[in-house]
Amino acid sequence: REILNDELKNKRYRATLDFNEAMDVCNNIIVTVGIPIKNGEYELNDLLDCCRKIGKKLKKGDLIVIRSTVIPGTTEEIILPALEEESHMKAGKDFFLAYSSERIAEGKAFEEFAYMPTVVAGINSESAKRAKELLSVVCKTEIITASCIKVVETSKVFENVQRDVNIAMVQEFARFCEAIGIDTFEVVNVANTHKRVKLLTPGPGVGGYCIPNAYYYIEPKAKEVGVSLDILKLCRHKNEMLPETIVDMLDGQAKSAGKELKNMKVGILGIAMKDYSNDDRISPPIEIAKVLKNRCLKVEAYDPVVPSKYDFKVNSLKQAVSDKDAVMILAKQKEFDDLSIDDLIKSLKPGTIVLDTRNLFSKYVSEFEKNNIIYKSL
Repeated sequence: REILNDELKNKRYRATLDFNEAMDVCNNIIVTVGIPIKNGEYELNDLLDCCRKIGKKLKKGDLIVIRSTVIPGTTEEIILPALEEESHMKAGKDFFLAYSSERIAEGKAFEEFAYMPTVVAGINSESAKRAKELLSVVCKTEIITASCIKVVETSKVFENVQRDVNIAMVQEFARFCEAIGIDTFEVVNVANTHKRVKLLTPGPGVGGYCIPNAYYYIEPKAKEVGVSLDILKLCRHKNEMLPETIVDMLDGQAKSAGKELKNMKVGILGIAMKDYSNDDRISPPIEIAKVLKNRCLKVEAYDPVVPSKYDFKVNSLKQAVSDKDAVMILAKQKEFDDLSIDDLIKSLKPGTIVLDTRNLFSKYVSEFEKNNIIYKSL
């Protein structure tokens, strides 16, 4: 907000709802329109409609840089023909077209715009050159020019898919560690002392707009060229099933404590799609809450920074955890980091099951045991 206010004050930034006005005064157009995934199928309409509108207003010499994550081949096979058809101009001669994937993470956008290495490619060398010059305005580190657009499109999807695969892998590691009675987080920390090992930590699932969609951006092209992606498909399925898996873990803990899951009241701390975020798009905690409700449980969830309203959302941490049979920690927030363990335990009734998917309170196992609280991390 401070950066935005500064840019507005110095008249370096202006927003408008008038598309025609924007196209009239701008020669560089950056497109970040997403491709939604619904029921495993991609929907290109929003991005294609945007590009057709741009095509109708293109001027000679304009540069278009696509930054959306796309199915490999989209820029040259779909966007380029649409721009040429609508503009009645020739790409690479009358206007210029390039692709450069975004590599920013929520909460680090300004830092990563400036200091994350950026990759660009164009439909010809002039397009790539102009795009590189434009991106250098904000990018203060290396800008790499790739051999072709499809390389950059594919690398972006690979970047996201490999995280999906790594998350699925560490979730299976967590189940194995649980079965043999050792701490997954300790195992991961020990393994990561090896300089060539970079294991992630387990959690409640894969959230946000990027990683869960990545497999569905590569699958259509793989089918088109006859390549099987069995491992990627399996990992995506495993991650999609994680909310059910987490609830099944709670069910197992309930049975061990002589309780029936269907009769329990459950509190949830954290409903953001990842730690320290206010974004609840494709959020595993939300999906877990829905699974619990579908199994006829009473659910109350608290998150101090997520603004969205849900019928199970409450206004205070105490309300979420008091008089509950189980409490699930599904996403970290600063308020939870600052929470006194004594205050938390005072709010819990004896016999409460605490399922901590973020390993937030693992150092307080003895305190939980002293107060007859059943603590379980992944």
